[in-house]
Amino acid sequence: MSNTTEHRFKLVLLVDDNEIDNFINEKVISSTAFAENILVMNSADEALSYLRENSAVTDKIPEIIFLDLNMPVKDGFGFLEDFEKLADAVKSKSRVIVLSSSISPEDINKASTNPYVQRYINKPLSEKYLEAI
Repeated sequence: MSNTTEHRFKLVLLVDDNEIDNFINEKVISSTAFAENILVMNSADEALSYLRENSAVTDKIPEIIFLDLNMPVKDGFGFLEDFEKLADAVKSKSRVIVLSSSISPEDINKASTNPYVQRYINKPLSEKYLEAI
């Protein structure tokens, strides 16, 4: 990738309960100039609250949401169920990309058939995956 300061996206949201994964993913996104700003939320509920509270502020709605499936309390599928109830401004601007360590065909199929999921990526995030997006 070139050394220009041009970013592909203004805001990316990482939703994952694993702090190490978040740290690594944040570094990969930063080093590739994929996004200008990166928000990290450690739970589905925290991310949903943020999206609800900022649904009227266009600049605070992430263009890409990297979503882990395996989280305590509310998993990625629970997030997707609640995401569907969010304001249209959020649903039309945010593209959800599942970023999971799950290789379960059921998880992959269930996520891939969700209308809000653009693609399914296995952890860890890499520059190659970001270029494909």
